[in-house]
Amino acid sequence: MARMPRLTNRNWIGSILLSGLIAILVTAGFAGADVSPGNVGYDSRFVFVRLKYEMPTGLQTGFFRQDIKWAHDYPRAEQNLMKLVDELSLLKVFRGPNGGNVLALDDPELYKFPFAYMAEPGFWFPTDNEVEGLRAYLRKGGFVVFDDFTADHWYNFTDQMERVLPGLRPIELDIAHPVFQSFFETTTLEMAPMYGPPPTFWGYFEDNDQQKRLLALANYENDIGEYWEYSDTGWFPIDLTNDAYKFGVNYVIYSLTH
Repeated sequence: MARMPRLTNRNWIGSILLSGLIAILVTAGFAGADVSPGNVGYDSRFVFVRLKYEMPTGLQTGFFRQDIKWAHDYPRAEQNLMKLVDELSLLKVFRGPNGGNVLALDDPELYKFPFAYMAEPGFWFPTDNEVEGLRAYLRKGGFVVFDDFTADHWYNFTDQMERVLPGLRPIELDIAHPVFQSFFETTTLEMAPMYGPPPTFWGYFEDNDQQKRLLALANYENDIGEYWEYSDTGWFPIDLTNDAYKFGVNYVIYSLTH
């Protein structure tokens, strides 16, 4: 793994437009995640897809029995992000009751949608069929964002990605990459630490070539979905929430244009 960047003083100037939109987000309540969503078929609208996975039997006890890792921040995170995308862009956006679709990695429906999101990949142990499904999705043009993981969860993430994309390695991204400039002009990748160490951004590229297509992106030591989820509560400073939304909107637009 490359050396992590040192966190320096960050720019505290928020986006006025985003601030105004965040202030009027409709509160969706704080009930636990409904993990039986009503998915929508492809109908030309942009649909946020959250990837689900089964946790190993040994982790499905005690606290973890009720802690569904793939559903962290669901569905409020995607509900709020899709509201922002709808308000800020010309995209036709699906804004269903759960914010989007929930699909398994080996579900053929996944191929119909260009963008997918996975939370807590440190607890992700895909079957061979799921590995093959995700590999096909990425090779056919899909784009996956991994979020909400820290510390040694990195090693499980990279181990599973080695199964999905043998021979490809994670490459640390810098501010110049188009994924950070596809809608909002991102000026810094420095964010306030979510878990302690400074967040970093990593990509998987075709042939390990940064000039070729970015297949997947990892928000390591970060949890931008948490900012989306609680953006209308005042729990996080507005500038941090703005930054998280800028990343999210950029990821969505990038998935449609590359």
